[in-house]
Amino acid sequence: MAPEGAASYPGGMTQGARTAAPGRLSAWLLFATAALAPLPFGSSTPTAVAFWCIALGTCLVFAPVRSLNSGQLALVGLAGIVVLAYALVLYVQLADPPWLAAPHPIWHEAETALGRPIPPSVSIARNQPWFELGRPLVCMLAIACGFLVGADRGRARQLLKVIAWSGAAYAMYGILAHLIDPTHILWREKEAYLPYVTGTFINHNTAAAYFGSCAVLWSLLLLERVRLEMPRGPLQWRTIPSRLLSGTPTKIVVAFAMLFLCLAAMFMTGSRGGVVLSLLALIIAFTAFFRRDLPRRSGLVNAIAGGGAVALILLQFMGAGINARFDIQGASDEGRLETYRSTLRIIADHPWFGTGQGTFAYAFPAYRSPNVSMWGVWDIAHNTLLEVASDMGIPIATLVVIAWMVVFTVLIRGALVRRRDLVIPVAALAVAILAVLHSLIDFTLQIPGYAIVAMALIGAGLAQSLAASGEIIPEKSGIVVKNQSRVNMAEPPLGGDF
Repeated sequence: MAPEGAASYPGGMTQGARTAAPGRLSAWLLFATAALAPLPFGSSTPTAVAFWCIALGTCLVFAPVRSLNSGQLALVGLAGIVVLAYALVLYVQLADPPWLAAPHPIWHEAETALGRPIPPSVSIARNQPWFELGRPLVCMLAIACGFLVGADRGRARQLLKVIAWSGAAYAMYGILAHLIDPTHILWREKEAYLPYVTGTFINHNTAAAYFGSCAVLWSLLLLERVRLEMPRGPLQWRTIPSRLLSGTPTKIVVAFAMLFLCLAAMFMTGSRGGVVLSLLALIIAFTAFFRRDLPRRSGLVNAIAGGGAVALILLQFMGAGINARFDIQGASDEGRLETYRSTLRIIADHPWFGTGQGTFAYAFPAYRSPNVSMWGVWDIAHNTLLEVASDMGIPIATLVVIAWMVVFTVLIRGALVRRRDLVIPVAALAVAILAVLHSLIDFTLQIPGYAIVAMALIGAGLAQSLAASGEIIPEKSGIVVKNQSRVNMAEPPLGGDF
């Protein structure tokens, strides 16, 4: 007999049974992608990007689409606006002949120099925006799949655990590979960053952000287990050490070991920005998770101060390489600051539609500052927002900023509202802060191996932050429980194992 309210089909199959298999397929595709995306050298090659686009596209096709509430529909609408605006700019850059925008002056110069007609284009490199479409597409697919699959709280938790465990595995590999043979990444010879751990990534800064993100997840899983070991009600902070040390549960030991492993790999990357921002994300995760258990008056200040003290201790004892780089190079890189100024000049000359998606390496040499060393090639701006503005124009960059502001607002709401599965929105918020801030001084979100992981987690965090069932929303007069029939109030508000 079919469950009440479920449509039946020939052969006794219910509608739930018909949709369960595609939902499982979609979930496993997302889990596999999040676990394996960092493996092939950060998935930076066009072949790897195309493969993950196919995998995530298949995941999106089979993802279960549940009834969306008003908040979720508004978020989907915002995503649609961003996609449509992006598609419009991409069409303008690829149009032949140019439409809505003047062609880049370089085509007229080339035509004059060669003495023959050359079809003009808005893009400085013809068709390059089409070839570079894979990177933004894989980010949009990852966050969309995370949003749809992560709408189910069980699968959202599974995604978090998959990322955490795979990150610990990559951290173990990175440390062992550095100790055994620091001259190779997998089977390829390592051309740079020989003194540092890079895991399966090419760049040590991206590796630091990835291991830092995984450390955030393990810290939250550890804090969740610690909170479950404590009695219900307000925490007695002084009794926590004695209670845990008198008979430490195995799961707490495992979570602490995995956290230490990810932290060790993160510090061994030698990335100043990646390490500092990862420590900031850990402080934010701790404060947001224990927000309700802190004293009302000075609890937040004390938590931030205590977290900062712990971060400084970790930096002192585990970050010898980081401290040495700070002593030698300081907190900023003069080359990057000059690159930012040069990029701003590109934006000023092409404010509306940019020079073409993926054309920074072609446009930058004409604007390169003489104060930058002639050694090396600047093919990336080391600031994703500035590069988006130079490639796609100021309107798209502004829309991206607005979209991220909405994402942070929703995730903060989830961290403030939810009690059950609080780790999901808090993890997404901390990782989003780490990823966005680091992308303002580097190119973390432009590396698909990290971007897929971060975007999938953020998508799941958005879905759970806007979940319509099982919410417990604090009010001035007490606590209001929405859809109480779906929530077992005898169950601890922070459930789940790893």
